Amino acid sequence: MRNFGVFLSVLASIFCLSRAAFAQEISVQLGPNEVGMNEFFTITVTVNNAAIKNYTDFPNIDGFAKRGTSSSSKTNIVNGEISSSQSITQRYMPLEEGTYTLEPFSLEVNGTEVSSQGKTIKVTPPVERRQNNRRRYDPFDDLFGRNRNNTESEFMDVKEDAFLALTTDKDEVYVGEGFTTTFAFYVADANRAPLQFHEAGKQLSTILKDLRPENCWEENFSIENIYGERVELNGKNYTRYKIYQATYYPLNLDPVVFPSVPFEMIKYRVAKSPSFFGRDRQEDFKTFNTREKTVKVKALPPHPLKDKVAVGQFELDEKISTNSVETGESFSYEFNIYGEGNISGIPDPSIPDTKEMDIYPPNVAQDINRGAGRVTGSKRYSYFGIPNEPGEYDLKDYFSWIFFNPETENYDTLKSEVKLMVTGESKENVSISSTDLGSFYDNIDIASNELQSLDKSNATQIIANLLIAALLGAAAFMFIRK
Repeated sequence: MRNFGVFLSVLASIFCLSRAAFAQEISVQLGPNEVGMNEFFTITVTVNNAAIKNYTDFPNIDGFAKRGTSSSSKTNIVNGEISSSQSITQRYMPLEEGTYTLEPFSLEVNGTEVSSQGKTIKVTPPVERRQNNRRRYDPFDDLFGRNRNNTESEFMDVKEDAFLALTTDKDEVYVGEGFTTTFAFYVADANRAPLQFHEAGKQLSTILKDLRPENCWEENFSIENIYGERVELNGKNYTRYKIYQATYYPLNLDPVVFPSVPFEMIKYRVAKSPSFFGRDRQEDFKTFNTREKTVKVKALPPHPLKDKVAVGQFELDEKISTNSVETGESFSYEFNIYGEGNISGIPDPSIPDTKEMDIYPPNVAQDINRGAGRVTGSKRYSYFGIPNEPGEYDLKDYFSWIFFNPETENYDTLKSEVKLMVTGESKENVSISSTDLGSFYDNIDIASNELQSLDKSNATQIIANLLIAALLGAAAFMFIRK
């Protein structure tokens, strides 16, 4: 019987724990109606008898700036029943004195929606802080979470070993030459300060308004997710988190200047004396800044086409449908420029006019690849031609393309190596139609100069003219009578 009594006691305890676990209650508490400029307004979400696993963003408040969240938990045992609660508090710093409105809002906590009607908040001048009264220390306060509202002195700031940087892979380029810019956050392996990204996408959209140079063509690498990669700088190991990366191509000789820009990170303050049931860190913010960076731009060497050529490292890939045709027959030819450079800015090849061959405007297609800090790709020109004269044609006389190679610092030309053999008769006069009587002067010798009778050939026209004259006379007579 004694063992059975113990079993019932254990069973009752399990029932109480289960009932507490499933009786999840969620509530929202708003801060006071009035806060000083040196105080925080708060919104606190509390979940009873369950842990906070996930929650949506707290609302924004006009006139306030979000300044971190903190968490706390509490466990009570009363008459053998265990109850617990966990809270998340969002702090808001007032920006200016005045009266502001917190609009009604909803949050989703652990998949459950909870709402608040909002309130009006008055921001007053800074208020004098009251000194807390001293009282006897109770060791159970920390154990059961009764000191969760103590001052900031419970937490300490740990110096971070991290920095924000904007780097370029080149310090000087030719006009039109690409250079890759990387905006990244670096954290040393020896870092002990807890850091976390905060609204990176939202911050970046604002930063790029200042960061993007106006005198450059941009190829954005479109970083969607921030991943860490190991790098070594000056003999020290870091994890680099790329936030933004792009290759820029200067359009003129103005230097490319990247100003110093800020980026805010969440930096946690660490508890001096963490407890089992309490929080061991507090969310705070720290702003990091890049250094200003300038890339010099120099002119291309003298050349008749220096203002029209592309800059990069390119090669030619060509293809022809057939190497032998008859006059009047068509052929297709592809002139494919590929390599590293500003693919979008590649100028079209200049095709000379010639009577020996009709070459029609091409279909153009381009492919651009952005990765590993490089922009590569191709621009493909598909031509359609019809030769008019027989003979052997070197297509290099028709298809060539000049560019500047910044690695060799020389101009280079991509030329076709294809030869086309054309047989058949000349088509010079084929376009003249057999039914074409030529111009007026070509036909003057064969035209008849015989006079034709007006009565026979133009009788209908004469009758029509007489009718028109009669109508005009009748109209004039009526006008005079009036």
